[in-house]
Amino acid sequence: MTNIINQARINQIITFLKSLKIRSKRFSEIINEQNISLIQDCNKAFIHASNNKIINYEKLEFFGDAVLRLAASNFIEKKYPQMSVGEQSELRAQIVSDEWLTKLGKKIGIEKLIIKGPKAVGDINSKNTIIGEATEALIGAIYKCFDSIQEINLWLDDFWEEDSEIILKAPYKFKAKTVLQEWCQSKGFDLPMYKIIELSKKNGDPKRFSCDIFIEGLKESSALGKSHKQAETNAARNLIEKLINIGKF
Repeated sequence: MTNIINQARINQIITFLKSLKIRSKRFSEIINEQNISLIQDCNKAFIHASNNKIINYEKLEFFGDAVLRLAASNFIEKKYPQMSVGEQSELRAQIVSDEWLTKLGKKIGIEKLIIKGPKAVGDINSKNTIIGEATEALIGAIYKCFDSIQEINLWLDDFWEEDSEIILKAPYKFKAKTVLQEWCQSKGFDLPMYKIIELSKKNGDPKRFSCDIFIEGLKESSALGKSHKQAETNAARNLIEKLINIGKF
C-alpha cells in the first residue's frame, strides 16, 4: 500500500509545520521545497492505527520516544549542569511524560491533522492519548528528516525552559511520591501505603486504575490514572496539595 497524499493534505501539513516556528534555516528551506520525505513522514505521524493498519504513526512514535529523551537530556545538561543524575532523571521524566506530550500537542494544534478510524473518533477516553502519541510521532518524523537532534532542541527547548522552571518551583508536582515519603519520615509516621484497584482493562483509559493512600492506617487520598504509576503519583500529589491547603505541609 502506498502513501499517496493529495495537494490539499500537503498544503495542510506545510502550513502546520510553518506554524511550529522552528528557528532553523535548514528546516525553513526543506518546508519551502515541500520535501516529499518529510511530508510523507509527517502525514504518517498523523494517522492513527484505527484508520490504517499499515500506514500509521506507531513506528514513528516508538522512534520519537528515544529522540525525545535524548533531546530532553541535552536540554537538562545544558540548563541544569549542577543537578545530580537522579535529579536530572526525575526532571526528564516530567518533561517527556505522556501528560507533557499531550499538553504540547494541544498547544501546537495537532489534533486537527490527526486521521482516526470511526471507533477512535467516538472514543473520548483515548483522545488525549492519541494527541500525545501523534506528537511523539511528529518528533520522530522531524528527526528522521535531518538525522540530527538539533532541530528538535531548537523546537522544544523553549517549551522546556518554561515548564522546567514551573516544575522545579513545586518539586512535589514531579516527584510527589518521594516528597510524600520524606514528609511522613519527618513526622515520624510509617511510610505511605498505596492500594491499587484495576477498574477497567482498556489500555489508555485515564480511569483504568484507582489508587488510595493510607497513612497510619487512615485513608488520606484517592486518585485515578491510566497506569499504576500514574494513579499513585496523582494520589500522592493530591494529598500533598491537601496538606498544603490545611497548613500541615
